[in-house]
Amino acid sequence: MFIIHVHIIVKLEHLDAFKTATLDNARNSHQEPGVLRFDFLQQHDDLTRFTLVEVYKDEADLAAHRETAHFLRWREAVADMMQGERTRVVYDALFPDADDWQKE
Repeated sequence: MFIIHVHIIVKLEHLDAFKTATLDNARNSHQEPGVLRFDFLQQHDDLTRFTLVEVYKDEADLAAHRETAHFLRWREAVADMMQGERTRVVYDALFPDADDWQKE
């Protein structure tokens, strides 16, 4: 299991365009065989802050994701929409067990 949370702050004037581009990326990412989850979240009390919760079967699946047309399209589209660099935190799953993670 390879789990990352990506944290992004978006310039206020780009909120709608960022959401549109990221929804496209999330919907396509969710279809990848190595992606178990791809959640797109907007912070309730600060609408400029977003988190992507990405769960891959392994690190190779993350590498494959970064080569997809939809990820490359997203990365290009949102590059100037962000305030600063996006950050990420990598996690290990403690519960549920790896065998309990599956696509819906």
